[in-house]
Amino acid sequence: MATDRVTVRSADELGRALGSGAREIQVDGTITGSPSVTLPPGTTLVGGELVFLAKGVRLTRDNTLRDIAIRTTPYEVAVYNDTSIPDAGTLSFRNVTTVGQVYLVAEAETMTVRVEASGLHVQDADVRGRADQPHGYGVDVLQGGLTLWNRQKDASSSFSATLRDVSIGTDETPVRGSGIFVAGYGDRLGRLAGGSFEADLIETGKVVTDGGIAPGTPDKISGGVFVVSGARVDRVVNAGQVTTHGQNDMVLDNWGYVKEWVSTAEMRSTGPSGIGFVNFGDIDRLDMQAPVITTGGGARGFNLYDGTLKEASFHSIRTTGDGSVGIQVSRPMGSLTVHHDVVTTGGEGSSLVKGVQVTLKAIAFSVKAGGQIESVAIGGALRTEGPGVTTLEVADGASIAEVTVGVGIEAQGAGSRATDIQGAVPSLDGVPVHED
Repeated sequence: MATDRVTVRSADELGRALGSGAREIQVDGTITGSPSVTLPPGTTLVGGELVFLAKGVRLTRDNTLRDIAIRTTPYEVAVYNDTSIPDAGTLSFRNVTTVGQVYLVAEAETMTVRVEASGLHVQDADVRGRADQPHGYGVDVLQGGLTLWNRQKDASSSFSATLRDVSIGTDETPVRGSGIFVAGYGDRLGRLAGGSFEADLIETGKVVTDGGIAPGTPDKISGGVFVVSGARVDRVVNAGQVTTHGQNDMVLDNWGYVKEWVSTAEMRSTGPSGIGFVNFGDIDRLDMQAPVITTGGGARGFNLYDGTLKEASFHSIRTTGDGSVGIQVSRPMGSLTVHHDVVTTGGEGSSLVKGVQVTLKAIAFSVKAGGQIESVAIGGALRTEGPGVTTLEVADGASIAEVTVGVGIEAQGAGSRATDIQGAVPSLDGVPVHED
């Protein structure tokens, strides 16, 4: 006879409870020795800890995980969904911790998914072995410790989410791969080509990743928080520090559409060819309220490679590696404000650009051909400290309509220049310029 609620203390009791029709299953203590389990539609799993050696908990429809830890080996899936269910309803997470990936996908028979999370921590995961990786702009993207992905070619498929207080990895156990990964169905050019992913909110706590990509790899990347092709997000809020440690590990990356992206904590990259924030998609407003810091070779602060950006604001940007550009703009955009300094300390070095390792100089601010900026306001200094570099570079075919720099344009390294202006820039008379 079915009961509304049952408490379980062993793998056998858990198996019986799942078959009993119980609406809520309370785990008392730690349960080990169970094979992967499937929650029947409408079932809630709450409390305690489940420890697996392979796959963990499979969700079906309208399931809730609450106040529970689900642990498996880091390279396995801790929580996933049954893709034979056409409509997964709402899959809810409340104060959930995992070791192993959380992987929820619309594919096969699944056309509709809704995910709601409030307190989800993927403590450790290793997703480098996943064969399915979206492609665009010359690179493949590693999945995340949390992966929400609409893989349906049918544009009528619906995948939506509200994510609050999601954290990934720890200082001791950075996730191997991306951190938070949300995507729709995209083609190999990075464009939406089927079912979309939509979120009204993605709010993150602390995120720590190390993608584990081999040094020198030209065509694979990961991201701490990655909005991939086919994803539309009203608001991203990084309330905790996001740190990436590996080769080609972007800190924040957008290939989709984000109405507003706000970071109130420091964004940091320590690996080669990382980028603090990189955009290939469309963003209405970007507001980075804490420093962006990169320390690896070829690791840049901010890149607008493609897409659109109406308004961008930064606290400060500092890069320290050779080839590590502070700001690079290659497309038209609206206003760009940095409230404090933009500083680079490196010289010339190798960096990943659109799937190719190229040689760059650690320019503080570079506007490439095709880059057009309506206004630039730097509250502090625009400064380079490395040898043989340029502080402000505006290429032929690029333009800045308005420029203000509070402290001045400084080139402190041997053989460096303060400016190299080939494009259209208003007079810099009145802006302090210093070259050693």
